[in-house]
Amino acid sequence: MADEVTLLNAWTSPFGIRVRIALAEKGINYELKEENLQDKSPLLLQMNPVHKKIPVLIHNGKSICESLIIVQYIDEVWKETSPLLPSDPHLRAQARFWADFVDKKVFDCVKRILFTKDDKEAGKEYIECLKLLEGELGEKPYFGGENFGYVDLSFIPFYLQKFGNFSLEAECPKLITWAKRCLQKESVSKSFADLEKVGDFIEQRRKKLGIE
Repeated sequence: MADEVTLLNAWTSPFGIRVRIALAEKGINYELKEENLQDKSPLLLQMNPVHKKIPVLIHNGKSICESLIIVQYIDEVWKETSPLLPSDPHLRAQARFWADFVDKKVFDCVKRILFTKDDKEAGKEYIECLKLLEGELGEKPYFGGENFGYVDLSFIPFYLQKFGNFSLEAECPKLITWAKRCLQKESVSKSFADLEKVGDFIEQRRKKLGIE
């Protein structure tokens, strides 16, 4: 029996991008169902009754929620192709640590940069986070070494190349090179929504929030 895989997602979600990249890396065919977050579908409410959020992966009728948990699930179920997490227990723990750092620190900064008037302070904190990540990256092409993996796909949706008066080229040149390398991968580039469309969405939301 063939696997039935469905992804409940919204095109604006960076968390959904993570899952789409993981599915693409594994070469998994799936049905993408776009959710209207202002009018959530009965299927979404049924499959994620606790948080009622996307993304949700449905595999043979069973739901998996939260993007990093979904990515780990994908890596465990389809382990024969393109492993995302290292096999070594310590390296796996380190990868999970940095993915958690992205969720708790980087995402908070990105939200504040884009959708609050605290963008200058948030921008400084964002640079500080990037410098820590750049230190972890070191001279490696990807965070896990020679191959694209868990930390890369966890972080790339939250990478902002331009914002305010900050220059990432000057502050974090290795991360600029890393991001370009990631975005050259078809699994990554095709998982992102059209950047102009995303920019319009952000601009409209900022206006609604009264942020100039």
